[in-house]
Amino acid sequence: MKFVGALVLALALGVDAFTPASPRLARTVAMKGTATAPAVEQTLATAANEARGLAMDSIAAAESGHLGLPLGAAEIGAVLWGQSMTYNPADPTWLNRDRFVLSAGHGSMFLYSWLHMAGYDIPMDEVKNFRQWHSATPGHPEFPNSEHTTPGIEATTGPLGAGISNAVGLAASEKMAAARFNTKDHKLFDHHVYVLCGDGCLQEGVSAEAMSFAAHEKLDNLILLFDSNDVTLDKMAEFTQSEDHAMRFTAYGWDVITLEDGHDLAAINEAIEQGKTNDNGKPTAIICKTIIGKGIDEVAGTNAAHGEAGVKFVDGARKSIGLPDDKWYVSPETYSFFEDKRAEMAKTYDAWQETYAAWKKANPELATVLEAAKAKERKSPEEILAMIPDSAGKPEATRQSGSDIINQIAEALPTYVSGSADLHGSNKNYIKGAGDFGSGFGKTYAGKNFYYGIREHGMGGIANGLCYGGIFTPSCATFLVFADYMRATMRIASLAELPVSYILTHDSIGVGEDGPTHQPVETVSGLRVIPNMDVMRPGDYDETAAAYTYSVTKINGPTALILTRQNVPQLDAPKDVKRMGTLKGGYVLKEEKGELTHILIAAGSEVQFAEAAAKELGDGVRVVSMPCMSLFDKQSDEYKQFAEAAAKELGEGVRVVSMPCMSLFDKQSDEYKESVLPKACTKRVAMEAGVSGLWYKYVGFEGKVLGVDRFGFSAPGDITFRELKMTTKDLVDLAKTL
Repeated sequence: MKFVGALVLALALGVDAFTPASPRLARTVAMKGTATAPAVEQTLATAANEARGLAMDSIAAAESGHLGLPLGAAEIGAVLWGQSMTYNPADPTWLNRDRFVLSAGHGSMFLYSWLHMAGYDIPMDEVKNFRQWHSATPGHPEFPNSEHTTPGIEATTGPLGAGISNAVGLAASEKMAAARFNTKDHKLFDHHVYVLCGDGCLQEGVSAEAMSFAAHEKLDNLILLFDSNDVTLDKMAEFTQSEDHAMRFTAYGWDVITLEDGHDLAAINEAIEQGKTNDNGKPTAIICKTIIGKGIDEVAGTNAAHGEAGVKFVDGARKSIGLPDDKWYVSPETYSFFEDKRAEMAKTYDAWQETYAAWKKANPELATVLEAAKAKERKSPEEILAMIPDSAGKPEATRQSGSDIINQIAEALPTYVSGSADLHGSNKNYIKGAGDFGSGFGKTYAGKNFYYGIREHGMGGIANGLCYGGIFTPSCATFLVFADYMRATMRIASLAELPVSYILTHDSIGVGEDGPTHQPVETVSGLRVIPNMDVMRPGDYDETAAAYTYSVTKINGPTALILTRQNVPQLDAPKDVKRMGTLKGGYVLKEEKGELTHILIAAGSEVQFAEAAAKELGDGVRVVSMPCMSLFDKQSDEYKQFAEAAAKELGEGVRVVSMPCMSLFDKQSDEYKESVLPKACTKRVAMEAGVSGLWYKYVGFEGKVLGVDRFGFSAPGDITFRELKMTTKDLVDLAKTL
């Protein structure tokens, strides 16, 4: 089905008109002869200049933006949308469309201009509204979410280089979809993924991690276009780099094509078509030597062209490239060309829809899985929890609890996949019997377990890319202390509302002998402050079951599962109380039997100490478990009744509140929060083996927090807990001071 670009050329020229590769292509792979018809080439050249004009006019009007890439890469855009890519603006989420990712997201007017001309629902008024409040054309491209629904945006790339890792994830998603859903009689998935990057993207380390992974797993459906203009923001690129990019890419295992003239439409088309037809197990890198800011002679080819410095020369530049005085001008001929392009692609789209209908009829079980994935349908939390067996009752690390639970999660959600940065044995997140993703060594593209190697940053970006693909729900794992390596990708997942799960083990000073470099005292709080990131720190098997369940039923953002290395006891409460309470972010684990005098709040491995302390402090103590603060504020008034019923079931014992998730707790109704943490009781103590700051919102000025506001040290875990005052005795002593 991937023949539209070649078909345009064939119709214009005839087969005999294709010519051999020209000397302007320096290459490390053999090139097949193709060329662009003169009439088509002139039309695309006109469209490229009109795209330059749109970028100039919008950036000048906004008095903000980046001119360099939209002007320098205009011919690349003309070939991609005018010839090479297969897409359907009338159905921008079509499953088998080609994907384009702008890694150099600051050049966003490049993308908006081409989407507009190609016929996506981005009217000229939105092009003119660039970088304005509530516009469909924000400063950096944003994947459709609750804030922006701009069609044709395939990824919120964010920081430079991340888009390369997102594109690798999209390419992996296509390979997996083809392996899982294509059949001998029906091919649903055979699209390509394109990513445009600059020097800055390739200087960021995440590009190396992602490109290495892509080559190793033979993602030959991926084509990278390097806008090689020898410029970075501060200086010309030679000031900070001297590497040979072609040799670097070749060393990874990529096919490499170098275009000495990155504005040559025929050469760009030839290179892309070569990349599309090279099903040789190698992704393709096309190095396009371009002139940044091309069209504005006063700054073109210099680092001044990167941003807004050329704005004052825009009027003269527009005339020099043949544009009329009318701003935001697109010629009728260009619109007509893209109308014809859409009509041709509609034939491919319609044929695919016929194939899809026949496939659904022949494969009803596969169709049910794929349709549910497209619609983000999930079983209810109650249904998933019913699939998770009871705890064996013995103490165990919550990472070990997770190693069993993840298999029921994968059963409940057939498109759930997992992966680890070389720590499957430690994170214990391997999906049993599901196979390994990739090429060679017994791996297949249908496998659900990703081996990322020691590439946390790349792993986070690839996981986002898997989510952008729209079919698979990824989780990925590493030690909690290494989450900082991929924090930027976690932030973007939150912003883009991607349902990625992060399985982060070895969560506290309980790591013990590995010492302070591996004891993450500050990391949990650092993750909790990311908007839309629900951080769940369960205290036993049942809380872990609920945390995993929540992570796949939340479809509008990521969840971090914070799990222990060391064993913890099973908390003393009925299974359903713990599981359903965890879904609320915080709940009463132990109710006071007399007049309420103290409230003890804890999360994760420290809840056990709160339970023990309550017994020593007497009848007036309530213990609150808060596995997720952010969930608490989301709940309805009805949950207050559940909490009261739970208290009756627990009897007249001491109140204990567990808070495995602050963000969930904060989302509950005021009535529920008052039922758990009544304002009348100001004698409150919170306990967690991490920095104390965030807990003061729950204990208030009159309460106290038992935390770890320093780095740890190397010793067995029980000693680090004792010496850093994470014990029942220390909690009791502190509570008695109130």
